[in-house]
Amino acid sequence: MPEVNDYNIVALLILIVTGIAVVILALTYLIGPRRRGPIKDSVYESGVDPTGDARRRFNVRFYLVAVLFLIFDVEIVFLYPWAVIFPRLKNSPPESAWTDALTKAGFTPGFFIAAVGVFFLLLLIGFIYEWRKGVFRWD
Repeated sequence: MPEVNDYNIVALLILIVTGIAVVILALTYLIGPRRRGPIKDSVYESGVDPTGDARRRFNVRFYLVAVLFLIFDVEIVFLYPWAVIFPRLKNSPPESAWTDALTKAGFTPGFFIAAVGVFFLLLLIGFIYEWRKGVFRWD
């Protein structure tokens, strides 16, 4: 019997999710209606008929809002692993394999605090940039 470890569990999860996605797409194709027509084939966005060209220029404020999203939402993807590892590193016994492996690699609690400090400094720089560009003013 194969050994069960974290990588096997993740691989199994990926296989299950991929299988469910394939089954859903296949059932949609096989069971779904096949009516065609000019109204069915027209572009539909939020219940509003499209007007004008889709390649027109947008106000720079839309791009700045996208950068705001990156600064304040995607950071959670980077902070979550840190928040999970840091208490384990800080509270684990000195002889544990977990602490031993991280210490040998140079990852100490001080390193983790410095790394997240640099991360927050970069976020602060982005926040100040956005503030100076006037993203928070909706005139």
